[in-house]
Amino acid sequence: MKKQNKVAGLQRRKAISGYLFIAPFIIGFLAFMVKPLFQSLYMSFCTVEVSPAGINNIYTGLSNYVRAFTVDTEFNRLLVEEISRMCINSLAIMVFSFFVALILNQKFKGRALVRAIFFLPVILSSGVILGVEHDNALLASVQSMVEETTNTTSITSAIENILMTSGIGVSAFETVFEIVDGIYDVAIASGIQIIIFLSGLQTIPTNMYEAASIEGCTAWESLWKITFPMISSLFLVNWIYTIVDFCMRSDNEVLEKISEQMIAHINYGFASAMSWIYFVIVIAIIGVSSFIISKGVYYYD
Repeated sequence: MKKQNKVAGLQRRKAISGYLFIAPFIIGFLAFMVKPLFQSLYMSFCTVEVSPAGINNIYTGLSNYVRAFTVDTEFNRLLVEEISRMCINSLAIMVFSFFVALILNQKFKGRALVRAIFFLPVILSSGVILGVEHDNALLASVQSMVEETTNTTSITSAIENILMTSGIGVSAFETVFEIVDGIYDVAIASGIQIIIFLSGLQTIPTNMYEAASIEGCTAWESLWKITFPMISSLFLVNWIYTIVDFCMRSDNEVLEKISEQMIAHINYGFASAMSWIYFVIVIAIIGVSSFIISKGVYYYD
């Protein structure tokens, strides 16, 4: 009984620490986000007129949503393209970050330097550096010069041409080569995921691997029987983070269209409707995928 009370007290202290840790976010969300959220939802059902006298919301029902799905065909196309790109890139980021974390968790000479190199995406993905990368005229001129002076025929393009002409799995190969061509974007977006996976790998006791090795377990079996179950909860965390991070990217064409309708055309009602459509679809994808992944999550004390 005394041991159970100690365990319960420890869990209670951990829960209190967790709530204190997220308290600033909860307070900030309730103070600054709840009201604009409901205002945006109401505006999606209205035609918003902006005048010197102020903003006038004229209720029009579901007209903005009907326009988004039936009238504006570009929005439907961009929505399908971005959701497909999100799913493919998120899977690529998860696989890439997990195997990089496995490599960085090994003991070898120069491990600190290699870790620093792979953690550069965390720095490069910051707002300031990313802005310098996209807006720097010098970098743009250097990139164009390299593209002009570099031979356009590469190994990947040659392999792609061979596989495409063979006619075997054309769509699958196109997806694979698209991921390979975008490996820079995958690496840039994998920094936080690598850190989370690496922190989870370092919590696995080494005696578990030693006991498994004594019992004749191979490294491949240890990966599936020990590593995956012990950090399975982190796959769920990283998956949700990756999807949310992708939806907030500056090159998201859906967000660009929403910004265009809101800023250039001053159509707040239609922009709000498109925003809520995109938001609900992403939340649904997160909910369904999290439910599926949670079935394979192993929690241990």
